[in-house]
Amino acid sequence: MDKILQNLGLCKKANKLVAGFDIVQEKMSKGLVKMIFIANDASANTISHLESKSCYHNVIVNKNYSSIELNNAIGLNNIKVIGITDIGFVKLLNSCNK
Repeated sequence: MDKILQNLGLCKKANKLVAGFDIVQEKMSKGLVKMIFIANDASANTISHLESKSCYHNVIVNKNYSSIELNNAIGLNNIKVIGITDIGFVKLLNSCNK
């Protein structure tokens, strides 16, 4: 498991993420989500809808992981979208990419 997925688990334990399309969309509209992970096997409609919303709300998007990888990282099932609500964790996750 790579560092980003490990840190997603930490983020879940710290209660700094939301999971699921509806809740992520709601929190993004309120400006509470700073970064989203969209599973690369999510539907094209889900991906395009969230990408356009994230562009409007200036939210970082990561589509590098499958739903299985994301679900295993946070310990949930059947999740295609994860939103990170804490800017500190966003910085941590972005630093793992470098």
